[in-house]
Amino acid sequence: MNYSFLVVVEALISDTTVKYNLTQGICMNTYQGTILPRLLEVTRSLNSEADLESSLRLVLSAAVELTGSETASVLEYDEAALNFYFKYVPWFHRDTDVSSARIPLNDSFAGWVFLNSAPMVVNDVLDDPRHSKKVDELAGITIRSVLGAPMNANGKPIGVLEVFNKTSNYTDDDILIVETLAALAASAMQKDILEKGILSSKEEARELDRLKNEFIAITSHELRTPLGLILGHSTFLKELLGGGYEEQLDAIIRNASRLKEIIESLTSVDNYQTGGALVRSRKVSIARIIEDVCASFNDMALKKNITLKKALQPGHEMWVDVDAGKVAIVLSNLLKNAITFTNNGGEIVVRGEQQADYVKVSVKDDGIGIPTKDLAHVFDRFYQVEGHLTRRHGGMGLGLSVAKVMVEMHGGRIWADSEEGKGSIFSFILPVHAEPPQPVSAFSE
Repeated sequence: MNYSFLVVVEALISDTTVKYNLTQGICMNTYQGTILPRLLEVTRSLNSEADLESSLRLVLSAAVELTGSETASVLEYDEAALNFYFKYVPWFHRDTDVSSARIPLNDSFAGWVFLNSAPMVVNDVLDDPRHSKKVDELAGITIRSVLGAPMNANGKPIGVLEVFNKTSNYTDDDILIVETLAALAASAMQKDILEKGILSSKEEARELDRLKNEFIAITSHELRTPLGLILGHSTFLKELLGGGYEEQLDAIIRNASRLKEIIESLTSVDNYQTGGALVRSRKVSIARIIEDVCASFNDMALKKNITLKKALQPGHEMWVDVDAGKVAIVLSNLLKNAITFTNNGGEIVVRGEQQADYVKVSVKDDGIGIPTKDLAHVFDRFYQVEGHLTRRHGGMGLGLSVAKVMVEMHGGRIWADSEEGKGSIFSFILPVHAEPPQPVSAFSE
């Protein structure tokens, strides 16, 4: 239930109760016995209405019924045109073309209510210059009396709710009713605007995501061929020319390999999100993967005088059904990340644990750590803890997002624990036997 509607009703009724008791002594038993239950019924019903038109139809029906009026309308203010247009009129007048009709802001009943942000009653409009015969034509009746109340949202008026032609004069009781229903109508209109804004934002996000994925796919595809040629020919030249140009050729090969790694990371995430990734599972030893990956990073760790340790349970190979290549990528990305953000002389421990239904692998370092505000985003694609203008470490923020994708492809889970200035622990678990889940878009309903 939308309790904001109830608050509006109760606040207005409470205020009017005091006014009536002090000034007119109207018996509240009648009010509470007939009108209040109807207003509460309208409030509750508004929460179940699926669209704005149904909500406004409900409000106008109650306005006509509770005030004993002949008809009613909702006018919305057009800030650009400085006039009003009919947002909704009762169903029995819908055959009249009101879509192009406009009510001026100045010299109109609605304009006075809007500009003064106060209700107005005119029990005889025939000689009032503010009355427009256009309304008579559109409504198909002769307007004799009118009661209007402002519709306010966020502290400013957005329109006017009007009721017409009560058989007797409009009373203070009627003013309360119309003010209350005007507040409900304004809330319904604001709710509709917010819902449309959310839908529009979702559609825009989906389109941006599609364009981004399309750009990544096209760019990765177009870069693969020339990059492969650069690596192939530079490797050939290194063997052909010998030691004279070895330093220059090593720089070419090293940077081309880095570009290749970036492209492969982009492709891995894109394939997963578009459903193009495949998992070729077979029974492999996680202990063996840990041994091999750690061995491949020994030189990188030695360059920073970092101690790289392995903590494995003796006699446990940790056999699981996984794609060994993808799990190796996960561990490689975590280990590379740990070495990158661990200071010279630090220590990194890679731990493997066998449980009944899963294996757990963790990479612990005593590096710079991750601020609490960034911890929830470290697996987001392209996310950088350091600002792009001030950061001291390279990379595009893809390694951890690729690791997350690879783990989730196996039905596993990955997470990080960290304390800034003291280090981080990145852990992931893989089920011993699991069917890889289907990839889910970030913008799925």
